[in-house]
Amino acid sequence: MTHIFLYGPSGSGKSTVGRLLAENLDLPFLDLDAHIERMAGQDIPSIMAAGGEPAFRDLEADSLKAAVAGPEAVVALGGGALLRTENRALAESSGQVILLEADLPTLVTRLAQDSNQRPLLAGELESKLSALLERRREHYDSFALRVDAPAAAEDVAWDIQRLLGRYHVRSMGAGYDILAQEGALDSIGEMLKARNLGGPTLVVSDTNIAPLYAEQIMDSLRAAGYLTSSIVIPAGEAYKNLETVAALWRGFLEAGLDRKSTVIALGGGVVGDMAGFVAATFMRGCNWVAVPTTLLAMVDASMGGKTGFDLPEGKNLVGAFHSPRLVLADPQALVTLPERELRAGLAEVVKHGIIADTELFELCAQGWDVVHARLAEVVRRAMAVKVRVIEEDPYEQGMRAALNLGHTIGHAVELVSGFKLLHGEAIAIGTVAEARLAERLTVSSPGVVERIADTLSALGLPIEIPAEMDRAQLIRAMRMDKKKAAGVVRFALPVRIGEVKVGVEVKDLEEAL
Repeated sequence: MTHIFLYGPSGSGKSTVGRLLAENLDLPFLDLDAHIERMAGQDIPSIMAAGGEPAFRDLEADSLKAAVAGPEAVVALGGGALLRTENRALAESSGQVILLEADLPTLVTRLAQDSNQRPLLAGELESKLSALLERRREHYDSFALRVDAPAAAEDVAWDIQRLLGRYHVRSMGAGYDILAQEGALDSIGEMLKARNLGGPTLVVSDTNIAPLYAEQIMDSLRAAGYLTSSIVIPAGEAYKNLETVAALWRGFLEAGLDRKSTVIALGGGVVGDMAGFVAATFMRGCNWVAVPTTLLAMVDASMGGKTGFDLPEGKNLVGAFHSPRLVLADPQALVTLPERELRAGLAEVVKHGIIADTELFELCAQGWDVVHARLAEVVRRAMAVKVRVIEEDPYEQGMRAALNLGHTIGHAVELVSGFKLLHGEAIAIGTVAEARLAERLTVSSPGVVERIADTLSALGLPIEIPAEMDRAQLIRAMRMDKKKAAGVVRFALPVRIGEVKVGVEVKDLEEAL
């Protein structure tokens, strides 16, 4: 159980932000001060008047214990709730504490209307508040997780989600959580139980990932009381085909799965796409959980419920929307990922920056060393972009097509290379080629191509279609693209960093190359 505690001085917005954050994450919300007043049957000024601050702090400690013992929730704490060592230890052992920061003028403006309801600030508000902040400065400065809170509450709540790597998608099916948490693989059994997911469970992985993490996952499932088994498929895009899908269908039967069972897809995008598709179609649908272990899968392929497999004519031509019940990404798993695959995954990260996160793009523009040192942050921010796009357009009727940036040409390059190029490498090439197309069509602003190309190059990714690659084959592959309409291929093209135009029709595909 991992609570989220919002902490900080009066006026930092803990209650307002907390309600929004709880709604975003589909969690209960508890305002600790309001809970104390309900328990005591009187407001905080009356409690203070009757027994002084010590009496209030005793009630606060009791309320915190009750909150921690309850269901996972977002909890707004009073501005001094963690001054007591035992309270702080209890909160930090039960969840994550986020400090909301705002400057003195902002706090004074927010508190001007109700400072009389805050006994420690009664009187001349600005001087009292300034003195209180000074007394607590060292205490507040000691919290590691912090967000600036002078902005709109909706933006502060979203910043907290990006900081924690916690999201909830409610626009597809019953809704599901997306979590990026280090050390999460050991907790998957309890996470499935908390979501009432049934057994028996089956772990689907491939020959690269199963030796690294399958037993760890299965140990967690067994510890939570699940009967579990595993299927290991050959690694690689070349095996993302109907033959492997059929083998998985038979494996599900042999494992004794039924419609209430849960499939865990442990691996990269190939494993997730196929295990999710088989879960979508086995007995007309069973539950599945995505546990991505590659960067590309963490920031892109594992989210959104798009499942499927390849035909010889093209990628992902057969599939279904079948949302997972949970996406659980552990950035620690990236330490075992070969460098080439790690760099390839960054193509999707850059894409997300181009679509909707200029700060993420600028981080990537600083090059491999900077990005590699901040991988966990990169995962959380890139996830955030896709979550917002999915929420706006769950079934790819409009804006979600922005996620196809680089993929129309990229998929063709990947296919014609015989999958010798990794998916991310092909997408890097496709992204630059499509940026050049945007420039030729006057869709993009000046300099966009150079910025995208320079950023991808700084990450060690290819940006040119190999000279020896047959252009006629590329065009044939693009014509099979699933994003076409009435025989015309539609592109998502960059306008500027932070904006993409979708649905751009290109009749002459030679122009795209």
